[in-house]
Amino acid sequence: MTISMYQSSVPVFTQFLGSLSGLLDRASAHAEARKIDPSILLHSRLYPNMYDLTRQVGEANRHAVLACALLAGVSPPVFADTDPDMAELKARIATAVGFLRGLRPDQLNGTGEKEVAFTFRSGTQRKFTGQSLLLTFSVPQFFFHVTTAYDILRHCGVELVKKDFLGTPPQEAQGQAS
Repeated sequence: MTISMYQSSVPVFTQFLGSLSGLLDRASAHAEARKIDPSILLHSRLYPNMYDLTRQVGEANRHAVLACALLAGVSPPVFADTDPDMAELKARIATAVGFLRGLRPDQLNGTGEKEVAFTFRSGTQRKFTGQSLLLTFSVPQFFFHVTTAYDILRHCGVELVKKDFLGTPPQEAQGQAS
C-alpha cells in the first residue's frame, strides 16, 4: 500500500489546524475566566528569542498553505502583516483550512518528483522535490509550530491535554490514489 502526497498533507494539516483553532478557543476561555487580557497569551513565548504564540500560529498556517500551494501550482491565501487578536487568528486558520480543503487529490498526487522552490521570509530560496519539501521540511516545521503553540498555552496555565493537541482524525482515507 502506498500513501499519496494528498494523504500526507491535506488531511494532516487540516486535522491539526482544527486542533490549533480549538487550542485558541481554550486560551480565550482561560483568559476570560481568569480576567487576563488575551493579548498577554498571544504575546507569550517559551524563551525570549523564540516566536510568540501569534507567530507560532502564523508559521503553522504558513507552512501548511505554502507547501500545498507549491505542490498544486496555485497561489496561496495571503494574510495581512498585522498583530491579530484571537478572533483574527482563528479566522486565518479557517482561511487556511478552507484553502486546503479546496484542493483536489489530483492537484497534489504525482508531485513527489516535482521541483519546487520554497521562499523564506528573507527572500532566499531553497529547492526541493515535492516529496522532500513535504516530508523533510514543511510537515516537520508545521508540527514544530503547532507543538510550540500548545506548549506556550500549557506554560501559561491553560488546561490542555494531549487529546486537545491531537484533535479528531478523519474517519475515512482521502485522496488514496498516488
